[in-house]
Amino acid sequence: MSTRLPLFPLGSVLYPGLVLPLHIFEDRYRQLVADLLAGPEPRQFGVIAIRQGRETGIDGVSALYETGCLAVLRRVEKYEDGRFDLVTVGTDRFRLRQLADPAPYFRGDVELLPDETGDPAAAAALVPPVQRQFRSYLDLLTERGHAQITLSELPDEPLLLSYLVAAAVVVDLPVKQRLLEEPDALHRLAAERSLLATEMRMIRSLTLTAAPELRYTPYSQN
Repeated sequence: MSTRLPLFPLGSVLYPGLVLPLHIFEDRYRQLVADLLAGPEPRQFGVIAIRQGRETGIDGVSALYETGCLAVLRRVEKYEDGRFDLVTVGTDRFRLRQLADPAPYFRGDVELLPDETGDPAAAAALVPPVQRQFRSYLDLLTERGHAQITLSELPDEPLLLSYLVAAAVVVDLPVKQRLLEEPDALHRLAAERSLLATEMRMIRSLTLTAAPELRYTPYSQN
């Protein structure tokens, strides 16, 4: 069965269990929020990544990905000029079946997707190595000055860990989208294990290997 939902196209990917703050200033999305607040709970809409186009402007979006994530309103702050600040939380993944008339804002018929672990034993076996790699990845980012990250504990539950790693890893949108589309936690953790290894090799090579053509370039503060 499909459900019609308001859609919020973004240049980023939302995952179940993750927090997404939004600043609403365009008229069409002000209307979306007003309609949600006037309706029953749960007040939710679909966040879906933009395949082609941009977030703002008339006809800015020309193509969307097929898989997105439901966002539920947790906090709303309205300003006198009609803008909103929202705090939302991702819940369920969905597949976009069909776009409806985009006026006054994007809407679509969506089918909710199950969040499954996959083979429980195999998924559980991947948790410790992915946790170790993810910590090493974060340490490397901090060491190279790309980020300042403080992380006390990582979840042991495969599904939660898979979404946390997907949200935190610094990669291009198409890669993040593929992680969202993985059928279960087992496949997502396996993909992340390979991705983290690749990203760490790339970071080390970029920061440790001198580029011959740049070796004698004068230093610039710009």
